[in-house]
Amino acid sequence: MAHYCEVCHKGTMSGMNVSHSHLKTKRKWHPNIQRVRAIVDGEVKRINVCTRCLRSGNVQRAI
Repeated sequence: MAHYCEVCHKGTMSGMNVSHSHLKTKRKWHPNIQRVRAIVDGEVKRINVCTRCLRSGNVQRAI
């Protein structure tokens, strides 16, 4: 599964896990990406979209 949104281009973010003793290890945060059928330029296509774009109405889903 792709880890970026094809509408808003939200992608993987990196950072650190920080333990109680303040040891740091690298980690990643992935956006919640769903593969949906959507109307793009008047035709139905399958695109990878984050749930924020789906909820806010930035994507018109195909039925």
